Amino acid sequence: MEQFGIKDALDILLFAAMLFYLYKMMKESGSLNIFIGLISFFIVWVVASEILEMRLIGSILDKFMSIGLIIFVILFQEPLKRVLVDIGSHRRWRFFKHLFSHKEQETKVKDWVMPLVYACVSMSKSKTGALIVIQCNDSLNKYERLGDTIDASINSRLVENIFFKNSPLHDGAMIIANNRICAAGCVLPVSHDASLPRHLGLRHRSALGVSQATDALAIVVSEESGNISVAHNGRLHEKVSMSELEHYINEA
Repeated sequence: MEQFGIKDALDILLFAAMLFYLYKMMKESGSLNIFIGLISFFIVWVVASEILEMRLIGSILDKFMSIGLIIFVILFQEPLKRVLVDIGSHRRWRFFKHLFSHKEQETKVKDWVMPLVYACVSMSKSKTGALIVIQCNDSLNKYERLGDTIDASINSRLVENIFFKNSPLHDGAMIIANNRICAAGCVLPVSHDASLPRHLGLRHRSALGVSQATDALAIVVSEESGNISVAHNGRLHEKVSMSELEHYINEA
């Protein structure tokens, strides 16, 4: 009789972790019932083919399992991509990135963080709607091409002027990359997450959408309430304070 060893325990732990991340992904995308159905089908497949050794049913279910995996990847390519982005952008991997980063680059980033924060706070007080996307690792070129190229340094006045109510670019998103304002008036993917509150408008859904499709950080200033929200890694944080906004930008 084979003994239960460390390798078996590790195998079970890895499988449990995979199920947990799958459950978390399905819950966030509003597809929890599909997850329960997949688990039920998997249990039936194991019982029929492995425990009861039903050859006919087992062979049929084997075919469904191989085809079902392909269908699963096609149907849930966006949530799967979000999970991979979340894993790749986790803090534990940033240590290696910082080993090769230059201090001058970090100084440049710090130079524009506070002007951007001040601009968001000012627009919050005047209830000026804004949507700002900060590029992290994933390229945002395909969204930049949908807007107007600006290529300017980041300062509070310019940011506020772009989102001024009579400005032709105020309805779209501003994209910041490589410490500069690259484009404005950009169109972003819209999230269809059913769990979002109904009072949140298109700006919030677009911010969440781009954070689900990429690892970018999106900042929203509500035109109705003046509240500042931040979307990152598929999560939306509402009513963010000035210090919290600075923290989110520096972390991203």
